[in-house]
Amino acid sequence: MNASDNAPSSDAERLSQALRDIVDEDRDREDSDGTADPVRMALSLVRKLGVDFVRRYNRLDIDGTADPAIEGPVLFVANHGFGGLFDLNILAIFAALTELGVEQDVVMLTHQSAWTLKVGKYIEPLGARPASRESAEAAFAAGAHVLVLPGGDLDAFKTWSDRNKIVFGGRRGFVRLALDAGVPIVPIVTAGGGESVISLSSGARLARVLGLDKSFRLKAMPITLSFPLGLSVGGAGMLPYVPLPTKLSTSVLPPMTARDEESAEAFGDRIEALMQDKLTAMTENRTAFLG
Repeated sequence: MNASDNAPSSDAERLSQALRDIVDEDRDREDSDGTADPVRMALSLVRKLGVDFVRRYNRLDIDGTADPAIEGPVLFVANHGFGGLFDLNILAIFAALTELGVEQDVVMLTHQSAWTLKVGKYIEPLGARPASRESAEAAFAAGAHVLVLPGGDLDAFKTWSDRNKIVFGGRRGFVRLALDAGVPIVPIVTAGGGESVISLSSGARLARVLGLDKSFRLKAMPITLSFPLGLSVGGAGMLPYVPLPTKLSTSVLPPMTARDEESAEAFGDRIEALMQDKLTAMTENRTAFLG
């Protein structure tokens, strides 16, 4: 997931309207008989079950050093564990925000491939939107928080040996977005997600050979071992799999703003370095799977 600086401008009006429908209207939508919207209730249940799953199965622990009364809107910036649509880090983030008492809607900027593959509409009710400046600006205008994982597929499909690294690939669109919107950045770091599957290769060269960087804007096609997919190319990155029972730890860091005369690139470097230092500290004495 990443906030793309060059998302198709032709989608701006559609994305903005869709966001306002979800954030402004659907939030308090009720049926004529006064009962809660069943679709929204079902989606809330799905999210709750996912959060309960990582709390129990992955023994999630949360270190929230940020002010629990986070006032919005803010830009949450997080790292990937493994996977795109099916990344345990996403559930860990939701759990952390719930524990911190964040009540505002959170719009999650999601890789465009979800809509290219015709599954985007199924996750839109959960707050997912195509990663673009238009999506984020519409969310901020509606008073919602925005969540972005700037590394996108570069960070999501790392190899096992790089599982404790944060890879943003020089992407700084998220910083410019926050600066232009005048919102603080709240980093969220999760450790352990990269151990949910055995990633043998990121498949970056394969993605280039297949032209996926142009057709789907994917720069990686991971080769993995997972259950029940077994040895697969791209499968565990795009399809559901049974994650290994790795322990997850999530830390919410204090809000960050740019210093006087600090450029967007320098501010982004500082954020990424801080998040990497935190992840390194969280995994320094870590035993794989056990935490």
